[in-house]
Amino acid sequence: MKSAALGLAVLVALIPGLPATSQEPAAAIVPAYNIELIIFRATSALGAPENWATEAGARNFSSDSNAGDSAPADATQVGHFLKMLPDSQFQLSDIEAKLRASAGYAPLAHVAWSQTASAWGTRAGFALQRVGIDVPGMTGTVVLERGQYLHLGMTLAYAPANPPAGLGAAAGTTFTLNEGRRVRFNERTYFDHPAFGVIALVTPVAGTRPAKR
Repeated sequence: MKSAALGLAVLVALIPGLPATSQEPAAAIVPAYNIELIIFRATSALGAPENWATEAGARNFSSDSNAGDSAPADATQVGHFLKMLPDSQFQLSDIEAKLRASAGYAPLAHVAWSQTASAWGTRAGFALQRVGIDVPGMTGTVVLERGQYLHLGMTLAYAPANPPAGLGAAAGTTFTLNEGRRVRFNERTYFDHPAFGVIALVTPVAGTRPAKR
């Protein structure tokens, strides 16, 4: 019996294409995603004046602006920043050009980066500065979560020096955007607000296994 077992081991080692029994299973590929954002402001009122004071108490979509960079007990539950993407990989440049040419809008930031997703419900995301967004008067967090589907959310606070005329807002008023939405690959997602807004595009990174959308 020993010689038979030894002969089988030799056969496995010598015949191409037969996997060795001692090989470790391949590590699972963690899905990664490219996120591209354009943040823009309105240069004139887009609707009737609102009571902006009520926005101050809005519940944040995110729970920790730096959760994606921390090391929690289960590090697999939070997204990890991978890298910034160069302008040459932008897919929304035509949208930015149209915003610049319009009379009612002005782009504030246009960035793109790669990351893995946080688990659904963790609300773990990245501060704006971490993903290359540096807009005077703006702070906030961007969250990408993966459950049965993929969701993109953000909590943004914006206090422009000169709010758009007609909004009924005094200088120094803080506008907030707290919203999360299901996203589909290669489809633009809009986050609307009377004072400013966001256009987002999420695509899977080549070579990784996309989650359900």
